[in-house]
Amino acid sequence: MARSDTAHSTDPARLRQEYARLLGDDEQVHAVYRLSRDTVLFTDLRLILVSAVGVTGKKWEYHSIPYRDVSHFCVTATSAFAADAELHIWTTSAAGSIEYTFSDGADVYEVQALLARFVPR
Repeated sequence: MARSDTAHSTDPARLRQEYARLLGDDEQVHAVYRLSRDTVLFTDLRLILVSAVGVTGKKWEYHSIPYRDVSHFCVTATSAFAADAELHIWTTSAAGSIEYTFSDGADVYEVQALLARFVPR
């Protein structure tokens, strides 16, 4: 599952209410990134990928990826600590990586720190 969009950080408290039906009891949202047609939620238990399906976007897919299924991740940047960077996440069940491009509006290193915090060692 490869996605290449521009992400930006969104207030987790505001979107927690919007996505409350996706969250388990006591599950906490730590960060949310809105893309052009997708949203990535980082909770204390998992990644939740919300994707519009098809050209019209009338259908939605909700993917839940437990952190234990993340096999590895990396950041690719044009220079050290550049604002424009790509995040790649590989899971144990997918053949390819999940890819997001971060621009000036979001800190890809913040995302990498979240993954480092939650992905089991």
